[in-house]
Amino acid sequence: MNFMASKQPENSLLGPEADSQRTLYPYVTGTSVVALKYKDGILMAADMGGSYGSTLRYKSVERMKPIGKHSLLGASGEISDFQEILRYLDELILYDNMWDDGNSLGPKEVHNYLTRVMYNRRNKFNPLWNSLVLGGVKNGQKYLGTVSMIGVNFEDNHVATGFGNHLARPILREEWHQNLSFEDGVRLLEKCMRVLLYRDRSAVNKLQIAKITEEGVTISQPYSLKTYWDFSAFANPAQGAVGSW
Repeated sequence: MNFMASKQPENSLLGPEADSQRTLYPYVTGTSVVALKYKDGILMAADMGGSYGSTLRYKSVERMKPIGKHSLLGASGEISDFQEILRYLDELILYDNMWDDGNSLGPKEVHNYLTRVMYNRRNKFNPLWNSLVLGGVKNGQKYLGTVSMIGVNFEDNHVATGFGNHLARPILREEWHQNLSFEDGVRLLEKCMRVLLYRDRSAVNKLQIAKITEEGVTISQPYSLKTYWDFSAFANPAQGAVGSW
C-alpha cells in the first residue's frame, strides 16, 4: 500500500489560497483619536497605548502620522492594519510625486482614497480593523473627516473614534466654535482626553497632540495630563447602586 500523500488538486481548499493571511480578530489595538478644526488649521490628539486584548502591553505607540504635504492621519484599532494603510499611502504619495507637475494630493483626495480602500476591503470580507481620522489644510481650506472599517465616512468640524465618539463628541458640541485659538483648542482636546482616561480602560496617560497648518505638521513630544482620582464615585463606585452587583 502506498502511504505517500497524494497531490492535492489545484482547486483544493488546501491549495495556495489557504495560505492567505488575514486579520481575523484585532490583537494589538489603539483606542480613541479626537480631532477638531481651529482658527489656523487642524488639531488632533491620541494616546500612546497599545492593548494586547485587555492588557495594556505597549505604551509608546504613535498613532498619528503626516501624509504627504497637506494631511495628517490618526488611527484607532489594529496597529498592524494601520501599518498596512501607511504602506498604501506611501505608495500613493510616491506615485503622486513622480508626476512632478507641481500639484500634490490634498486632504480631501486622501480621505476619499481611504474610504475606497476601507470599503473595498470590507466587500472582500477582509477588512482593515481601523477607524481613521484624516485632517489637513490646502490652499487655506481646512478639511477634517473620518472613515470606519466598513467605509462609513463623513466630514465635520470635529470628529472622534472609539469611546471618543460617545464621551468626547458631546463636549466638543458644547464648547467648540469656529474661531478657536491654538491654546483653547489644545485645552479642549486635553479635556476630552482626560475624560477618556477616566472612563476608558484602554487609555493611558501618555498622549501626543498634533497640529497641521499651511506650514506643515507638528507632532508634540509625549506628555501626561494632570489627573485627580479622589472623587467619591471613584473611591466607591458601587455606593448607592441598586442590585446585587
